[in-house]
Amino acid sequence: MSQQIVVAAVDLGAESGRVSLGRFDGRRLEVEVVHRFPNRPLRLVGTLHWNTTQLFEEILEGLRKAKECAHAPIASVGVDTWGVDFGILDADGRLLGLPVHYRDKRTDGLIEEVTARIPAAEIYAKSGIAFWPFNTLYQLRALARQNSPLLREGRTLLFIPDLLHYWLSGEKATERSIASTSQCLAVGDDRWLTEILAPLGIPAGLFSAPVVPSGTVLGPVLPELAAELGLGGMQVITPASHDTAAAVAATPLSSPQAAYLSSGTWSLLGVESDIPTSTAAAHAATFTNEKGIGHSYRFLQNIMGMWLVQQSRAAWAREGTSYEYAELAYLAEQGAPFRSWINPNDLRYYAPENMVETVRQACADSGQAVPSDVPAVMRCLLESLAFAYRASVEQIETLKGATVPCLHIIGGGSQNRVLNQWTANALGRPVISGPVEGTVIGNLLVQLMALGEIRDVAEIRQVVRQSCEVTTFTPQETGKWDEAYQRFQAIGQLAVG
Repeated sequence: MSQQIVVAAVDLGAESGRVSLGRFDGRRLEVEVVHRFPNRPLRLVGTLHWNTTQLFEEILEGLRKAKECAHAPIASVGVDTWGVDFGILDADGRLLGLPVHYRDKRTDGLIEEVTARIPAAEIYAKSGIAFWPFNTLYQLRALARQNSPLLREGRTLLFIPDLLHYWLSGEKATERSIASTSQCLAVGDDRWLTEILAPLGIPAGLFSAPVVPSGTVLGPVLPELAAELGLGGMQVITPASHDTAAAVAATPLSSPQAAYLSSGTWSLLGVESDIPTSTAAAHAATFTNEKGIGHSYRFLQNIMGMWLVQQSRAAWAREGTSYEYAELAYLAEQGAPFRSWINPNDLRYYAPENMVETVRQACADSGQAVPSDVPAVMRCLLESLAFAYRASVEQIETLKGATVPCLHIIGGGSQNRVLNQWTANALGRPVISGPVEGTVIGNLLVQLMALGEIRDVAEIRQVVRQSCEVTTFTPQETGKWDEAYQRFQAIGQLAVG
């Protein structure tokens, strides 16, 4: 092994993106963020799009800065993003229109339409993926209903990280973890579900790019880009291209039964498994089976997550008061405990015009005290998330027939010490937070595994333990939290819209 190897990671989230460098000495990984940039969707003629061309320009700018900072050759680069969204290429490999944002309203009502044609139980048993309106399956059905020219002229569908890898390398490929979010891929193998696509008017030929594992070397960066960036010899590698898959790969699990929570705009809470669980009970509990690195599955539940806080913060900003996230966590502690809660997965919170007013209305509808000020709203949100996490862990234990000893929280949301402590209180078991940069670290380490610098996932996690600090939160006042949780369960059922 060389004395030090340098790789670059591109991590795109719903609000922002960053380009980072990883320096690996054979034992520890050092991470340096060299470029941050906003991710600003565009609304064009009533449709919400991702500005992928602008994002690509920011990636190139980040790679220029990475070269200046690296002081050594950069061996490779890989991209991770959110799931489900895609671009469609024509026969000449040109992008047909900007990809549509998963929060666009074009899929409203389509779960019901699709499951009227194909039973939901059949779709779940074959795909293992829970039913959310943003799934690729419903986005494609929306195009079919519109008789969209994208489906007539399109030849290759590429998910967002696959599209960016294509623009970097010229190679068309679909990375397995991102493909598995679509509800179009078979849960047991890498076969596209043509028997579901065809009745919905979705051309199976769109899925023409090969499905490849996490850690696939696509090839060198395109010559013209290499010359422009001064990065000749840099390889393009598919990391775990779904950001949650990358984050889970970097979670230093304390035991095989430990649960993880990738905390960001979405909270993805689950366990790692060698086999999928696509039973009727898992379907009813809204659990999903996404593919991870190697042959693993991420058996997890999507919870609305820090989106609730982000959109409340945005609502207050529109009213003229701006809060930092740490300030909002502090204010939550000032609110009176156990007064009112919401069900975080109620779809009324998916894309509300005003999150704060929507939360207040939900509390009123369920006969609870209406949170009037910022501390009360934040207390409601964070307690509700802590209780939702407990409910998810309990469902995992029932569905998997195993005991979860602790919860690991990774990602940006792991910095919320108030929520971490309240989650430990609600769970009645330890919560271990960190690393904060789990997604970037997972991206970098999967690339290093592809380059032969790391053997396997076990060694990835050992490198994380040697490179990152974690914090353990011990449960407190569990009796009070247990009693409140029983009340939350009843109120949560009433609050679903």
